[in-house]
Amino acid sequence: MKTAATVEDYLASLPEDRKFAIEKLMDLCRKALPDAQECISYGMIGYVVPFSTYPDGYHCDTSLPLPFAAIASQKSHIGLYHMGVYAKPELLNWFQEEFPKHSKRKLDMGKSCIRFKKPEDIPYAFLAEFMSKMSVQEWIKIYETNYKK
Repeated sequence: MKTAATVEDYLASLPEDRKFAIEKLMDLCRKALPDAQECISYGMIGYVVPFSTYPDGYHCDTSLPLPFAAIASQKSHIGLYHMGVYAKPELLNWFQEEFPKHSKRKLDMGKSCIRFKKPEDIPYAFLAEFMSKMSVQEWIKIYETNYKK
């Protein structure tokens, strides 16, 4: 996928089945992360900590806001990225234990990426609960403790 300049451009480039799923994921992210800013981040729909909340930005490139979550339509899947699941083992453990109760599919997960091959297999209600388990403020504390040098 070509890199979109805006969230609207990103959505416009998607096939309808993917667009519907991405919009539902966006809605749950907006509700669960009201203090995050929605934007294009690393070629995906990102939810970042605004500079007004965290002026230091991302330590790898301080001209960028601190990333928190993202949604992407990849070639073979839809991905939901959540930095907190990578940084907080308790959240990862909870997610891995609970996921099978909400999905008939096997969990397909990387360090911070949860992959769904078919849009119809996305457990939206469960993901809404998951996304609400960490606030922007908690993410900043974890980030500063573990990553900021």
